[in-house]
Amino acid sequence: MRLQEIGYTIRKARLARGLTQLELARSANLSRTTMNQLENGVFPDIGVNKAQAILAALGLGFRIQPLPRSRRPNYVRMARTSASVSFREKLSEGELVRALLTGRIPVNRRPHFRVLLREVPDAMLRGLVEDVGKWANPGRVAKNLAGIADQLKMRRVPDWLLSA
Repeated sequence: MRLQEIGYTIRKARLARGLTQLELARSANLSRTTMNQLENGVFPDIGVNKAQAILAALGLGFRIQPLPRSRRPNYVRMARTSASVSFREKLSEGELVRALLTGRIPVNRRPHFRVLLREVPDAMLRGLVEDVGKWANPGRVAKNLAGIADQLKMRRVPDWLLSA
């Protein structure tokens, strides 16, 4: 499970309980800024103790279980690998997901995103947008990817992405 997925789950649980970010943050001894970044999938990392404090404040907890065997491809991993093939330094899954959630390209990763937009099949890009879109507002990821393409002055951008 990615941190972005945990943040999305925390947001859903917080809203279902009618809590503000500030109320939840205070009950878990965190700042509202940290809570906001966590919920929006842009917080770089959170320790287990902090995550447990947030979940406990929401009446939730961790459960360890075997990973389900999925027939659905892992589009994040496939896109990351495809974007990194020609480079010594690899684009991490975290960098890719954060960029799609924020619309900001990580430092020294512009070439990776050019490859992603130029060479990755449209079906893989759609799967990537759909997978990351599970942790964000609908359409936000597609708009951010279109914005990244614009920042990179990409000429070939899939039509479905431009209509996002």
